[in-house]
Amino acid sequence: MIRLDHANITVDDPDATADWLCNVFGWQVLWRGSGIEVGRTVHVGTDDSYIALFTFGGPNAPRPARYRTQGMLNQLSVLTEEDIGAVEARVANAGFEPINHREAGARRRFCFLDHDGIEWEVAARQG
Repeated sequence: MIRLDHANITVDDPDATADWLCNVFGWQVLWRGSGIEVGRTVHVGTDDSYIALFTFGGPNAPRPARYRTQGMLNQLSVLTEEDIGAVEARVANAGFEPINHREAGARRRFCFLDHDGIEWEVAARQG
């Protein structure tokens, strides 16, 4: 079996993004430090997988249309075993607007855009 170890995404402020990821998703900071060649990186997640948050530490390039640019990340999805309403409340308390709610059988989900314009989906398989 092959599983995803981590994803590396570029953000404006890796420490601020790590803070809300820890508060909203209950993740933990696994490592903080300098990027391999430039910038700064914060790894945040669990013992099984993590997101590497990277910044060059300078001005941001214009944001491309993420659903129209090939090779561009357009969404990250997390699966919760927790009540999805409780997660949605934490998302809203963190200042993000829950959007695109859907239900299909026992699967529920909603999305939100973070401060960097990254779309996050929170999904649950609940009765």
